Amino acid sequence: MNDGAQSRAAAVRAICAVLAKGKRIESAIADFISHDLSGPDRAYAQALTFGVLRFGHRLQLTLMPLLARPWDSQASELKALLLIGVYQLEYAETPPHAAVNATVEAARLVGQGRAAGLINACLRRFQRERTELLRQADFSVAGRYSHPEWLSVAISRDWPELCETILASNNEHPPLTLRANTRRITTEDLADRLEGRGMRVRMSTFAPRALILEEPTDIRLLPEFQEGLCSVQDAVAQLAPLYLGAAPGMRVLDACAAPGGKTGHILEECSDLKEMVALDIDAARVDLIRSNLARLGLSATLQVGDALDPTILAGKRFERILLDAPCSGTGVIRRHPDIKWLRRPADIAQLVVRERKLLDQMWGLLEPGGRLVYSTCSVLRPENSNLVSQFLADRSDAVDITKSISLEFQGLNALSQVADVGISIFPGISGTDGFYYACLERRTLSI
Repeated sequence: MNDGAQSRAAAVRAICAVLAKGKRIESAIADFISHDLSGPDRAYAQALTFGVLRFGHRLQLTLMPLLARPWDSQASELKALLLIGVYQLEYAETPPHAAVNATVEAARLVGQGRAAGLINACLRRFQRERTELLRQADFSVAGRYSHPEWLSVAISRDWPELCETILASNNEHPPLTLRANTRRITTEDLADRLEGRGMRVRMSTFAPRALILEEPTDIRLLPEFQEGLCSVQDAVAQLAPLYLGAAPGMRVLDACAAPGGKTGHILEECSDLKEMVALDIDAARVDLIRSNLARLGLSATLQVGDALDPTILAGKRFERILLDAPCSGTGVIRRHPDIKWLRRPADIAQLVVRERKLLDQMWGLLEPGGRLVYSTCSVLRPENSNLVSQFLADRSDAVDITKSISLEFQGLNALSQVADVGISIFPGISGTDGFYYACLERRTLSI
């Protein structure tokens, strides 16, 4: 009888897909957990996968002294098994004997039967030496907060007073936040419906459409979601249309639109646009935009293409542009802990180059007097205020109006840090993700 071994084996395969093959956590879970398991086993395998990716850097440091051979020389499956075992002993509410025995049994299911004795010995020794092993791991900030060293240093450099708060928040379990589709229901009525079925919700302090669920739920089974009355979107991401300020008769572009959450929100907030264009480079993800809009009862002009391709939107001009730029994702690590493992230091400079090119390209599509909102889910200054500051220095027709608009959002200033330009909101503050916004206006230059 494989008491819990199947779920642990599935988690091993998913973790190896991330750590050894570079897959995103969503793809790894879809490939090795969602189809292979059902019910409680699937939920537990997912929890193990997220937990190991969330706390794995710290746990790896505790395991290294227990092995005769270097960590990097170990088989991927063996490393995943050890991380799963120690995660259960340290962070999960798993009885120690079950954590050890089921992990050993899982080793046989993933072709690591010969390592069963080593796994058993390491986990037993961790139990005996836990206090000292964790003390040694916690000497470094990276170990104490389970982040790669380079990322801890980068965040500390950019936000020295907030670094440890950001790192700790990245390890929290994020809440499920909904956005009311005000074309169909008010935020208050949506809250009443959810509470009427025994769900506890609370309002956001600054995002008027946001409802934060106190307990997790499977969104696919939520009738209000199926009926298009709401979408899943973090409260801070719901600020994008408010900064954009689209009005009837305007032409609006969502430049990197997939999966369509912000496109839908813009349309919910403002009817009678002259045109709403949603552009994305990935055809499959454009199909996702289409399905999300259909669920909400909305429509837009959908286009597949690279926003950097000057032929894609040639001849078009827009009064409002949202550029939610592809970024490092360092503000949403609590939702995507695989970012800790997949992102590399060299990625940041490459992302900054592309982000600046996108900003330059989109600026050329903006009508004089129009407004462009540049946003990222990053907390790193090079992608955010540094980039926008340089853009403003290079463009005499661009002006930052973020601060004046931010003052209109009651409750936001207490949660944010106004940078040189734009505004930064940090993960974990009031339960939000980390986000950056710069609201830029294109002024008409006199000759």
